[in-house]
Amino acid sequence: MNTRIVAVAFGLAALAASTAASAHVDIGVGLGIPVGVYAPAEPVYAPPPPVVYAPPPPVVYGEPPVAVVYGGDDDWRAREWQERREWRERELRRHEWREHEWREHHDWRGY
Repeated sequence: MNTRIVAVAFGLAALAASTAASAHVDIGVGLGIPVGVYAPAEPVYAPPPPVVYAPPPPVVYGEPPVAVVYGGDDDWRAREWQERREWRERELRRHEWREHEWREHHDWRGY
């Protein structure tokens, strides 16, 4: 009988300890020692380099002009996201227009 009571008490203590452990409560003790605070010096930025203008490239007659594309055409992810966003906007506008037409033709008064 005493063994069962001890076992039950030990089991309840284990359950209580596990729920207290899962509460994530931290206890901290700190000692406040006043210390002077010094701010770091402000960063020093270098001036930008001067702008240099170069003469345009010479024109060669008889050859087609070459277009200069900055950044290239290798940003396929951004292009795909842009196309998907535009498609969603078109679908939303089409859905809103269909709903508007249905309400106009079916005498829908909003209630």
